[in-house]
Amino acid sequence: MAMRPATEQRVLDAAEELFFTRGIAATPIDAVLERAGVSSATLYRGYPSKEALVAAALDRRHDDWVATWDRAVARASDDRGRLLAVFDALDAYRSTPTGSRWCAFLGTAAEYVDAPEDLRSVLDRETATLRHRLTETARPLVGDGAPALAAQLLLVVSGSLAMRLRDPAADSAVARGIAEALLP
Repeated sequence: MAMRPATEQRVLDAAEELFFTRGIAATPIDAVLERAGVSSATLYRGYPSKEALVAAALDRRHDDWVATWDRAVARASDDRGRLLAVFDALDAYRSTPTGSRWCAFLGTAAEYVDAPEDLRSVLDRETATLRHRLTETARPLVGDGAPALAAQLLLVVSGSLAMRLRDPAADSAVARGIAEALLP
């Protein structure tokens, strides 16, 4: 029997809040159960392992992030703006209730050097999404050079997210400036 949608929402909310602010290894499943107000039987009916729960929380976060990025791209008025919209999206996402102090995907990758398949799949999906979207939005500006520019921008985006650990008040202004310097 599957979890009810409202229960699943509570479980994922609790998992996301605790795992991505405290750390996955530092957060026992009991803390998620308590925060969500569910029994272990209910939790394990929907998620057979802690890693499966982390993967589900990341999957949901991925979809939320892409929707935030889509809104930023839609507000851009030209190709250059659509490419740089990733930085607007980073700042917008961070201001949401689920936006943690840095990237949950980077944190998960750091905690799981040898991630189980369900986690590896979600982490790879997020990287592929970033790479693909950056490549496609770069193509009108640089044509066949889009994959190379996307690789550079992926590094800038990742660095910007990682720097938020050093300076919690940091926004994407410096990263955006670096990205602008890379554009023709």
